[in-house]
Amino acid sequence: MIKSMTGYGKGQLVGSDAQYSVEIKTVNHRHIDVSVKCPRALLYLEREIKKHISGRLLRGKVDVFINRESTEEALLTPVLNDALAAEYVKLFTQMSSQYNLSSDIPVSLIAAQRDVIQLREVDMDEDVVRDQLQGALTLAIAAVEKMRQQEGAALQADIQMRLDLMETLLATIETRSPQVAIEWQQKLQSRLARLLDDVEPDPQRIAQELAIFADRCDICEEVVRFKSHLQQFRLLFDSAEAVGRQMDFLLQELNRETNTMGSKSNDAELTSHVVMIKAELEKIREQVQNIE
Repeated sequence: MIKSMTGYGKGQLVGSDAQYSVEIKTVNHRHIDVSVKCPRALLYLEREIKKHISGRLLRGKVDVFINRESTEEALLTPVLNDALAAEYVKLFTQMSSQYNLSSDIPVSLIAAQRDVIQLREVDMDEDVVRDQLQGALTLAIAAVEKMRQQEGAALQADIQMRLDLMETLLATIETRSPQVAIEWQQKLQSRLARLLDDVEPDPQRIAQELAIFADRCDICEEVVRFKSHLQQFRLLFDSAEAVGRQMDFLLQELNRETNTMGSKSNDAELTSHVVMIKAELEKIREQVQNIE
């Protein structure tokens, strides 16, 4: 089953001291490109996160958003903002001198000032944080993969329908192609008869011209290669690997064979069917750009 490169997933996990939330958004990209946005306290895990995601998602532009919110159970400790406290002491000392006030500055006055004493979490246990974040990340990736598989199934159904249509058009081309040379022979003989009246045309010369025309219009090789490429394309639907690039390559080859058939076509009906095949190939190409 093929996978789309478009997906979204979210995973949440409540740990012992914080709640972790991971959002992942993916779109099409030539290679795998992972971007992680997380709190400063979790930056040390960024490389591990990228490596883990790259092992699960093989292609696409991947944006990862991580949030961590402390719970009530988190251990907090008061921390002195030393620089800010020193500025308050300096300010109060200056005020005492300027206004002839008592020079005693109680600790309670300094401590009461905003942000002088702050509550911060105690140092996090990195192993615990890693395990808890991994749980949320795993849930988010699973959701992304599920959506990419669903999108891939829709793409596959659409592409298979177009492949079936191209096979039908190709069968019509294959049936019609031999008739073109025969009809051209009849038209040539008819024109010669009108131009030469009672003069009998040289049968050998007509046969020679017919052989040249038939060789120039022969598309048997292109039809055989087109069928082969279609068969290879269908086999990719069952691959467990990333097949987007292989599909893109086969589409280039299919387009090449179609162009050759079109250049050899000397018949309006054949040309019409070739044009329809090219239109379907272009629609498939647009879909393949989003396949992993």
